[in-house]
Amino acid sequence: MRIGELGKATGVDIETIRYYEKAGLLPPPARMPNGYRAYRPVHLERLAFIRHCRALDVPLAEVKRLLDFVAHPEADCGDINQLIDEQLGRVRARLKSMRALEKQLAALRAQCQVGNSAANCGILHELVAAANGEACACHGAVAKPGFRKGSLSR
Repeated sequence: MRIGELGKATGVDIETIRYYEKAGLLPPPARMPNGYRAYRPVHLERLAFIRHCRALDVPLAEVKRLLDFVAHPEADCGDINQLIDEQLGRVRARLKSMRALEKQLAALRAQCQVGNSAANCGILHELVAAANGEACACHGAVAKPGFRKGSLSR
C-alpha cells in the first residue's frame, strides 16, 4: 500500500508517517520501481501501535522503548510496568494542575456575575491587578513584572 492508503487506514497524517520513519519508529518501506514507498501489513500494525500509544500521551521516546520490547518478547516486563507507572504519574500531575487551573478560572469568573461594560468588568480588573503585581482572585499576590499602573492599556 502507498503512504496515503496507510494514512487513511490508521488516521495518521502523511507528514507524521514520514516523521516516524525518520525518527526510526517505523522501518523504512521498500520502494516500488516508480519510487513510491510500498508499505506492508507490518507497517500498518506498527503505526497503529504507535498511534495507540500516542493516544495515551506516551512520549515518542517511550513509544520507541515499547517498540523495542515488542521486538524482544523475551525481555522482562518490569521496565514496561515502570514506563507506564511513570506515564501515569505524569498524567496525574497534569490532572492536579488542571484542577488547580479550574479553581483559578472559577475564582476569576466569580468576579463578574452580571453583564457590565468592560470598564466595570470584575474579571478585567482582576487581570489588570495581577499584571500590576497586585493580588488577584485567582492567584493571590504575584511578583511585580515591572509594569506601571495603567500602562497595560497603552
